[in-house]
Amino acid sequence: MKLSIIVPVYNTEAYVAKCLDSLIEPDLGGYEIIAVNDGSTDSSGQVVRRYEERYPDLVKVVDTPNGGLSHARNVGIEASEADYLLFIDSDDYVSDRAVCEILQVLEQDMDIAVFDFVHVNESGEVTAAFDGSGRTEAFTLEEYPEFLFCPHNAVNKIWKRSLFTEHGIRFAEGLWYEDLATSPKLYPLAQRILPVHQAWYRYLQRQGSITNNRSTARNDEMITVAKLVIDWYRETGRYERYREQLCYKFFYEEYLAAVCRANLIDPKSPVQAALRDDFIRNFPDYRENPYVRKAPKKYQLLDRLIRTGNWKTVHAIMSLNKTVKGR
Repeated sequence: MKLSIIVPVYNTEAYVAKCLDSLIEPDLGGYEIIAVNDGSTDSSGQVVRRYEERYPDLVKVVDTPNGGLSHARNVGIEASEADYLLFIDSDDYVSDRAVCEILQVLEQDMDIAVFDFVHVNESGEVTAAFDGSGRTEAFTLEEYPEFLFCPHNAVNKIWKRSLFTEHGIRFAEGLWYEDLATSPKLYPLAQRILPVHQAWYRYLQRQGSITNNRSTARNDEMITVAKLVIDWYRETGRYERYREQLCYKFFYEEYLAAVCRANLIDPKSPVQAALRDDFIRNFPDYRENPYVRKAPKKYQLLDRLIRTGNWKTVHAIMSLNKTVKGR
């Protein structure tokens, strides 16, 4: 088996059929769809069972008690015996003929393939487009450490399964930001990372995602994620080589993005200061980082405001930004 497409399914009865329809290519061989029903309480489980009945040689359903997205992905990894893995969230979908084109890409030699993706609204209209890698030729993380700055989404990559199984890496369960906690560990293990400039992935923007969630406290989980990644790089002897890139990665993800998310929900929340203090504790000299020094002016402004705890001004800026974007 060349490819396992792992689809975690939890209470997405309105979306999962469209997801599976985009993956079904009955005339193709060499791939399977593993739908992991993560304890759904709506009709999602019944929907995926119908697909299994209709396409028994293509679709396999695995039922598991609810454990979250990472848990379902990990169950899918264990259920797969394929050479490569592709993760698709059950409210998203892929473009026409994407699976056929992906299988063609798998004829090449690589450990990770990185492709582009787009955001779509409920009507299927593209609202934003993203370059997955910023490169045109194959590379390693050693050759292109700035890959750590690229989108860390698990879903816009094809992963060699052995990267997970031979190194004991799994998605961190019970956490937000599970992709950020996992993808950076896999990058340095790859001997060849292949960029593919095809926007196969359709990432549906809907209420309930992390970016739209109103839970201030859960942004605090970025502290745990930062520790997991930094500790792994230290334990594997890679920290010094990638320290500058890790600093800038978490300057953006923890110090700017997570702080601003928490602040936008509640400018009096202690979470924002906890995130700031954790980042500075990990990278006390961050202002000397060459990437931080060259960061956009808007990042420099937010840095000054966050560093001094000027939460009201941060809130005013982020509220205005949200209004301008119409979100």
